[in-house]
Amino acid sequence: LRRIAKGEEDAFSALVHRYQDRFYTVARRILGDDRESEDAVQRAFLQVFLKASHYRDRWRGSPWLYWILTNICVDAWRKRRHEARALRALENPVATPRMVERHDLDRALAQLPVEARAILLLRYVEDLSYAEIARVRGITVNTVKSQLRRGKWLLRRSLKGGKT
Repeated sequence: LRRIAKGEEDAFSALVHRYQDRFYTVARRILGDDRESEDAVQRAFLQVFLKASHYRDRWRGSPWLYWILTNICVDAWRKRRHEARALRALENPVATPRMVERHDLDRALAQLPVEARAILLLRYVEDLSYAEIARVRGITVNTVKSQLRRGKWLLRRSLKGGKT
């Protein structure tokens, strides 16, 4: 990030190469839409490039990057008024059991409050610690724990057929 702040394009290219797939996965699961996810990832990388000089070493680099990405995704989610656009159903007449399970999980995630979804993904997909998530989302570690507990409960309930 220091090299990016100095304008070194190769450092920025390396960072994009390292994080683009991870960012897309998180954005896609938060937003539920391919194009919106791609846009969010592009905006996140632009913000990283523009604000690299604001990075402080007291954070590991990845939580700072995820902080930027998740804020952009949450903002995009909030701007979108209709949750129906949050998830496009898989339309495959020959769906495998794994595809059906994945679709069910994606649908259940889409029903969660956006903040709970972001925290679940940062913990279980990106493997960030509670402290890192707290820093990324600007909340306390106890809030992270309670939102994870609530998010898991809502996710289980949704997967069992209940409403969130």
